Amino acid sequence: MIVVPVKEGENIDRALKKFKRKFEKTGVIKELRARQQFDKPSVLKRLKMEHAVYVQKLRDSEED
Repeated sequence: MIVVPVKEGENIDRALKKFKRKFEKTGVIKELRARQQFDKPSVLKRLKMEHAVYVQKLRDSEED
């Protein structure tokens, strides 16, 4: 369970923003979307490899 302590006089919008950030970090929504459809293991492996290549290209361009 996510607990967001609200200080005396703190804006409710700020507390809501903290809650949303903590909720997003748990990955519940991401997992829910992934479970809505089945992806073959070969497709997941290919996507993971494509992402790794993309990240490597980004890191290589930063070094230049």
